[in-house]
Amino acid sequence: MSFIDDDLRRADAALDKFQLREAEERIAVAGADRDKISAKPDEDPRTTQLKAIIRSLSTTASSRPLLRRSKVRGLLTQILKKGEKQVTTETTDSDITNLEWVATGKATAQTYGLILDSLLDRTIPLSESIWYWDDVLGSYANIALYTVQTSPFRFYKQAKEVYADAVRKLPDVRASARTATNTLSENWRQFYGLVRDSVRQRSLAQAQTKILSPFSIARMEVRGNLQRVKDIRKTSSAAIGRLVRECLVFEGPPDERKHGALPQMMGSQEEDWQTTIARTVCLLDSATKPQGEDENYAIDPSTASSAEVANLLIKILDEQLPKQEKHITDQRRKFGKPPMLVRYWIPALGLFLSGSTLLRILVNRKADIAQWFRDFGHTCIDFWSNWVLEPTKKLIGTIRHDEQSEIAIQSKDSLKADKESLERMVVDFAVQHPVDGSRYNETQIAELRAKVRAGDVTPVLKAYERELQSPIKNAIMGELIRTLLIQVQKTKVDVETAIGGIDSLLKSQELLFGFVGIAPGVLISYALVQWLRSALGGREGPRQGQRKGEAIRLIRNIDRTLTNADLDDDGIISEENHGLLICETHLLRQRAMLVLPRSIQREFLEDLDDLLDVKAGVGRQINVLRRIEWSYAKWLR
Repeated sequence: MSFIDDDLRRADAALDKFQLREAEERIAVAGADRDKISAKPDEDPRTTQLKAIIRSLSTTASSRPLLRRSKVRGLLTQILKKGEKQVTTETTDSDITNLEWVATGKATAQTYGLILDSLLDRTIPLSESIWYWDDVLGSYANIALYTVQTSPFRFYKQAKEVYADAVRKLPDVRASARTATNTLSENWRQFYGLVRDSVRQRSLAQAQTKILSPFSIARMEVRGNLQRVKDIRKTSSAAIGRLVRECLVFEGPPDERKHGALPQMMGSQEEDWQTTIARTVCLLDSATKPQGEDENYAIDPSTASSAEVANLLIKILDEQLPKQEKHITDQRRKFGKPPMLVRYWIPALGLFLSGSTLLRILVNRKADIAQWFRDFGHTCIDFWSNWVLEPTKKLIGTIRHDEQSEIAIQSKDSLKADKESLERMVVDFAVQHPVDGSRYNETQIAELRAKVRAGDVTPVLKAYERELQSPIKNAIMGELIRTLLIQVQKTKVDVETAIGGIDSLLKSQELLFGFVGIAPGVLISYALVQWLRSALGGREGPRQGQRKGEAIRLIRNIDRTLTNADLDDDGIISEENHGLLICETHLLRQRAMLVLPRSIQREFLEDLDDLLDVKAGVGRQINVLRRIEWSYAKWLR
């Protein structure tokens, strides 16, 4: 979808409106005379045929408003064949004449769309050639590379010129053979001498006239190509701007008028819509003619018939448009960006020369390369299994409170057993060694057990203090070692209690640790998948970022075109700048449709229509461009 489709829909709707308006006028003239209206119960074949042609040429006939060139050409031929029969009988039926003009007008709109589409397709790539030549001129290294890239073609061109010069100077070999004065070897020796003289003469001429290095000559050639490409783009852009400004400009409400038309074309139009169609065809004829030919109109727009207009359209489609396309294509091939063979023959030649060496290395290291691939495959499988699948399984087990997936530093019953052992040790020691010599009753033993469970081992510590008074004796004969061992058990219980607290903390954050364990594998896998998608041609990610970058660059080009445009007295940009604006806006529309949400595409298209409305002045266009920049920055940056 492009602005060409929008223009075709506007023109098609205007022609349908003209057809309905004239039909209503004829009915109003007929008045209440129902007999006159019912005098033609059946339509004649000519009317039926013209209505079928109009339906085929309408923008609603297919999903794409712009029809194929061959189809438009065939429908025009049908109009002319039927029209010739009508000319011989001097018909007075205004209905048929009106239908002929409507069919011709719709064919004119289709031809207008075909010419604009052809000019856009051949003008837009010229910007790439301009960028290429600017890049070559940007550094001495690029000039040197270009000189080396084109050196075989320069040599071939000079060799061809030397050969042609030698052949031109060589006497007729057949005449020499008839006289039998020269042998075949003498003829070849003579031809070789002519070639040598021609090379010597060309070398002397170049030494006298071209006292320049090959790089300077290449730079001059690049500058010439750049200027020629700019001239081609200037001519094509001016043609686009003129066609958009002056073609198919009909009367109508402001919201239905053509946005790219000039104020003088939109103002007071005194000509009827048939004259507008004829004048549009004359403009299309002038736009497709080669430069230098007679620019006078081939027909008079005010007096031309629909058959003359259809004939001129056929001439444009059959002769002038193909010649124009061929001329622009030939000029682009000659002066535009060099083909891939010229740009990449050096690395291709290096690859070809080193191909045998590379193949020999591959054959000799075949087993090692196969082993590398196997190791790489095993590494990928192990990574996926150990760092993605297993952590995922553990995380699922944690969510389900699976006992096998719980994080634990110590066993569940270890602390309980150690506490019960410490309790028995302290109680037995206290019972065997009472402090005041009296035995413990059951109540005192129960109190002692409760204190030990709370961590109070006072009886053992008091005995330990007494035993330390004679450490050597009590170590051998007393209870010093026993009290030490009980305190070791107490230390073990304290350590396990602290570890139990840490264990409880880990269990409370078990889900968090599960996500932390699975995160590296998932992130690495996601990055690899995104890279593979971009490398294998995925549509999202880097490609979408590239589209956004292209959109920003196109907005910059539009801004530069509007800022540096040549203005007339009314503040309207020139035809050349208008054509460049249309080319850049056409590309911006295509790129933006790929990144903008569908819900705001209609608003974006309205802003583009305002941007192309040259009659509002360049100041308003720049303001519209600023609105586009901040309104859609979320999707275009």
